[in-house]
Amino acid sequence: MTRRFTDVPTFRNKLLSVSSHVYIDNLFSGVGASQQLLELKEELAINLKEKTADYQSRGMDEEQAFKEAIISMGDLSGLVDDMRKLGQDTAKQPVYSTMTARVSTAGIVAGVLLILFGVFVSAMLYLMEDSSGVEITGSGIFIVAGGALLTYSILTRETSKKYAMNKIRAALYGLSTGALLFGFFATTVTYYAVEEAFIPVATLMVFFLPGIGLLLFLLLTETGRQKQA
Repeated sequence: MTRRFTDVPTFRNKLLSVSSHVYIDNLFSGVGASQQLLELKEELAINLKEKTADYQSRGMDEEQAFKEAIISMGDLSGLVDDMRKLGQDTAKQPVYSTMTARVSTAGIVAGVLLILFGVFVSAMLYLMEDSSGVEITGSGIFIVAGGALLTYSILTRETSKKYAMNKIRAALYGLSTGALLFGFFATTVTYYAVEEAFIPVATLMVFFLPGIGLLLFLLLTETGRQKQA
């Protein structure tokens, strides 16, 4: 019995992503670990993967396309030296970490407050005699915004064990969280606003499917952010 790959393009993309990260890791081997280095390596690996895919679309085989992509990126020795100096400069890293930690902390506080505000307003409206279902669930929009902001802020926060996530990637996680929460919010509001039972389900589908699709893509393409012991 033979085994066949049902999704060859996806398999190739995964191999290409691994090759890009391996090349970038080797390029910066011996450079002291830092948050800036992690973000730079991730950006370079993405660029290398995209350039390789572009050359492949022009008819080159994978090996030749990968070589051409490396050449097109130019001499990266200057970046390597800059990262090496930064890794040796213990004064700059704490400043960077402190600034990002403050921004992340502010986002976490704001996200939690938005969620709690939405919960309390909904509870007050529920206890009021003349409030409709649409009015009660309408305050859930604050929970949606707070959940998305909280997700982004937590992921961009550097901890003692993990580096902070790339801001663009963290924003995509926040977007997927927001889409999922908004799907449930819109479905609940629609349930009280219309009589047709299928409309709330259709509303949930519109937001839930893109949100879960984006979330799965991010989870399946996640890279390690663990700090070396």
